[in-house]
Amino acid sequence: MRGLLALIFILCSSAALFAAAKHPFSFEDMMKLKRVGEPEVSPDGKWVIFSVVDVDLAANTKTPHIWIVPLGGGQEKAGVPHVSPNLRDVGSDEREIIAEQDADRPRWSPDGKRFAFLSTKEGGSQVWIADFDGAAGTVSSVHQFTNIATEASGELWSPDGKNILFTSDVYPECDGAPAQEDACNAKKLKEAEESKVKAQIFTHLLYRHWNAYKEGKRTHIFVNPVPQVDSSGGYERLSTFAVIPRDLTPGDYDAPVFSVGGQDDYAFSPDGQEICYASNHDKNPAASTNNDLWLVPVNVGADASSAQIIAMTKNITADNPASDSTPLYSPDGKYIAYRAQQRPGYESDRFRLMLYDRKTGEKKNLTEDFDRWVGAIVWSRDGSTIYFSGDNRGEAPIYKKEIESTKLPQDVLDGVNDDLAITHDGKMVFTHMSLERPNEIFVTSPGATQEPCTFERLSTPGSPDHYQSAVCAKPPSALTHFNDALLSQISMSPLTSFWFTGAHGDKVQGFMVKPPNFNPDKKYPVKFLIHGGPEGAWGDDWSYRWNPELFAANGYVVIMINFHGSTGYGQKFIDAINGDWGGAPYEDLMKGVDFAEQTYPFIDKDRECALGASYGGYMINWIEGHTDRFKCLVSHDGMFNAESAWGSTEELWFNNWEFKGTPYDNRDLYQKWSPHQYAKNFKTPMLVVHGQKDYRLDVSEGFQLFTTLQMRGVPSKMLYFPDEGHWVLKPQNSQLWYKTVNDWVDQWIGK
Repeated sequence: MRGLLALIFILCSSAALFAAAKHPFSFEDMMKLKRVGEPEVSPDGKWVIFSVVDVDLAANTKTPHIWIVPLGGGQEKAGVPHVSPNLRDVGSDEREIIAEQDADRPRWSPDGKRFAFLSTKEGGSQVWIADFDGAAGTVSSVHQFTNIATEASGELWSPDGKNILFTSDVYPECDGAPAQEDACNAKKLKEAEESKVKAQIFTHLLYRHWNAYKEGKRTHIFVNPVPQVDSSGGYERLSTFAVIPRDLTPGDYDAPVFSVGGQDDYAFSPDGQEICYASNHDKNPAASTNNDLWLVPVNVGADASSAQIIAMTKNITADNPASDSTPLYSPDGKYIAYRAQQRPGYESDRFRLMLYDRKTGEKKNLTEDFDRWVGAIVWSRDGSTIYFSGDNRGEAPIYKKEIESTKLPQDVLDGVNDDLAITHDGKMVFTHMSLERPNEIFVTSPGATQEPCTFERLSTPGSPDHYQSAVCAKPPSALTHFNDALLSQISMSPLTSFWFTGAHGDKVQGFMVKPPNFNPDKKYPVKFLIHGGPEGAWGDDWSYRWNPELFAANGYVVIMINFHGSTGYGQKFIDAINGDWGGAPYEDLMKGVDFAEQTYPFIDKDRECALGASYGGYMINWIEGHTDRFKCLVSHDGMFNAESAWGSTEELWFNNWEFKGTPYDNRDLYQKWSPHQYAKNFKTPMLVVHGQKDYRLDVSEGFQLFTTLQMRGVPSKMLYFPDEGHWVLKPQNSQLWYKTVNDWVDQWIGK
């Protein structure tokens, strides 16, 4: 592991504890881990607030609660882990401050005396407000703030403290005066719920997305005034404060655009008078990635009609036909930083860091010569620098870019980092994870005196000799230690990296995880994991869905390859997969397994099973028809018939780009790379997994595959989830998934 991890993750100093027996990682262990959310720093810089999800496997629930830690906390005590056996009282500086109800996504008021959060305590998701004692770090009372029929999420407090923004899925035909709009939405929801006819009528594409039908609704942004300080210095009681929220994004569009995670696609201006948000207004959003950034004033007037609000809205990125997203105002309000792509229709084009001058309208590309994707962004307090995370060779380092400098972004912290926040005195708070540990919260001082540190040089044969010194700030300090005690009892193996020559003569990176209690003199069976995306990557990060440590725990070597198309190696490497799904990536994967077999004598090449999901599922289906080197296969939510997958997916831009057109104008490419064309070669035993609510790769792809395997007489089994989408998320479903997958592998190549 890198030196950073050794510095920031000190499990214990007691020799006796090190000598204590550890056990292999289990699914039950994984469900006991605390899932730490993004940190929010209080305006005075004293506190960090965040949500933590508790999983109750027996109840089949995942429940968030709100915790807090002082920014000066996170100190090790007596050199031992902080978490008590019940994993509730961590015995350190972290404290749970909202435990009596579910509570998620805390957001501070500008004065730090309150924070907003989301809760379903009274039924559907609504915004609540908690009164906060900054001296004691406690909550004195909580009040429900919104009571909108269509529910509320994504809340954000305005910098002037006067409004709270939130999003809600509403019927666009209900646009109108606030009181009439809420009543109209409530009426339509009630009619749909009570109707014995559940049929829907569609008039345009994207009628369903990810794992849900749109049901004629659109995501809109609302603002609601909040109670203010009265003359006595107290706050108006929320129970007597009733103002109907105002829809600032009326129309038959999603605003903000749909997202499965990451940074918000909307932001307040520093004075609280304007909102910038991302929305796609193309006629066919199912085939378009043209998300634009729009501006709308907050104070539109109580009597303003929807048409008048629309007339006040301004598109500031109309000149870019590709995606613009994640706007963030500079502290002085002069600029809006955002991420942009350049090629329309390509969701995996390089994400560039852009700067919009609010006065002149000028746009500036800050990372034109930086060949990595820009991830989460945050401004420095003085507005001179933007920090961001970005994929790089299996990691997500933090970079900094001075907006007036022509120099390339500078690496300030390696590892896998996200959820960046800046304190009032310039410190950076962020989340950090690794293959061996889920997220915890850390703090560092990126502006401190910097000393060079060197990336670890890889000694594996075939390693490219291009590692160089990075610039590291003062080593970060851990603010939270939720999972130390549990993980100290578990035996895990670090991630091993190797390089080999793949397709086109390019250097390709692979990773390996060895089983617990590894003995180099033994032979081990292999689980060969293939990532999805396809523009994704394996790396030194944590996952609850495809966890390499859990796959290795019962005596397997796990191998993963970042084939052509993977992120973190430059855009040319990513683009190589376009129109070549079964070409260079397949060659990389096979050469990667060849290299591992030839390099590591403990690998039993006669006992190997390949597993993959999404694009990884596609590749498993492709492997089924092109090689019999594996003794078993696991295909999860994979494309089987490229032509039928085009007709049943929701995001058509993806298939249109990857296969260079539609099946009716470029059928040859769809047929060339479609696994179903090679069904006569199918012979390897396969487990098929698919979810009914998967609308990226419709469940019909899994059914077609399983039918074909059965008709061909190939030993096969199907695991079908009627209540899951592209990801298996419910705790007991996840338990069944891991058991079924691991049992299948054990059946064919186990001990």
